[in-house]
Amino acid sequence: MSSTAQSSSAWPNLGDAPRADSEVRLSVEQVSYAYSANPSQAPLFTLEANSFQSRPGEIVAILGPNASGKSTLLKLIAGALEPLSGRVLLDGFVTHTLAPRARAQRIAMVQQETPLLFPARAWEFVLQGRHPYGRTLRFENDQDVLIARNALAQVGAEHLNDRWMNEISGGETAEYADQVVLLQKGKSLRVGSPASVYQRDLLEEVFHTPLTVEQGSNGRPRVNLLPTS
Repeated sequence: MSSTAQSSSAWPNLGDAPRADSEVRLSVEQVSYAYSANPSQAPLFTLEANSFQSRPGEIVAILGPNASGKSTLLKLIAGALEPLSGRVLLDGFVTHTLAPRARAQRIAMVQQETPLLFPARAWEFVLQGRHPYGRTLRFENDQDVLIARNALAQVGAEHLNDRWMNEISGGETAEYADQVVLLQKGKSLRVGSPASVYQRDLLEEVFHTPLTVEQGSNGRPRVNLLPTS
């Protein structure tokens, strides 16, 4: 293992360690993975080696058909899975070897679906983003609650602070999940699956062009580019 890919035990605070490359924030290097029932059986699914880099401020879209390995690749990037081969570096550190607290402070992963395990109001849901910054088995304090409410205010949703999450639409739930990212202070990496790859605002942000999304004759979404002046 090279000096730029040490585990978090060598650097308790990620800010203490210099980046391997001041321009590259995320580096995915020949990363592959395989699912199998047990080691003696052939893999049920194999993700072939992938490589790419991302710099601060960039948005990287991973596109592909269903069951092509997009979610698996996101989990590898977030450090939730250990690659079969290759490595994922965030600021020079291998993501899956980071201590859970350090990884949670640096990587915010928004799932495609966010199931509710117990009733929660909007601000309580967003408050989850403060968990990596507290001590073990402690309750949130007034400062944590204030930060959560301010995160909602930043996106103009403060009027929904006290709404129950089970009363909120799926699209709004995804937006609240994004607010958890705002609570990951510092230079956090946002990793996540959109509720739908055909969200117009997401596609416009990725491709930098106005467009429309409508249902085609075959029942599948159809994307149309709009003329620009």
